Amino acid sequence: MENFTNETIDTGQLPKFEEVTFTNLHPKYIRVVLINVAIIIGILILVPVLISVFEPELFSGRVWLILGVVIPILSLLIIVFSYIGFQKKGFAFREHDVLFRHGIIATNTIVIPYNRVQHVALHEGLVPRYFGLAKIEIFTAGGSSSDIEIPGIGKEQAENIKQLLMGKIQKQL
Repeated sequence: MENFTNETIDTGQLPKFEEVTFTNLHPKYIRVVLINVAIIIGILILVPVLISVFEPELFSGRVWLILGVVIPILSLLIIVFSYIGFQKKGFAFREHDVLFRHGIIATNTIVIPYNRVQHVALHEGLVPRYFGLAKIEIFTAGGSSSDIEIPGIGKEQAENIKQLLMGKIQKQL
């Protein structure tokens, strides 16, 4: 215990993740987002229509008036927030860690050191695959709350990222 030290760290000298240049998601990913939004809006419209067909007494003129106002406003809000969410997402890979930024109202940045990464997965959904996109999922030792998913990456770039992360995991072993 004679060599034990516990010096104070000058936090002003720590690297700042805010100064990192983030890579935006692939521009084609906004199409995937809008297709998903269109599906949600379609469901919002379809459910009341189906209910009115099978249970017409539940829907009076007022209900249709409300739905005629609520659904378009809700649809517009979903589209706007989806677009803003797309614009704010970004990722960066540094020498010792990976960063992922997301959020609409509050911006969150997750920093994961490579020595915490346990597993990496590459996923291609039906719609993203059509546009040549994939999602990288990074699993950590901290459980599901510290895992990250980076969507909207070009498939070739996603495969390169997966290889990079797998190489970092192999060096740890």
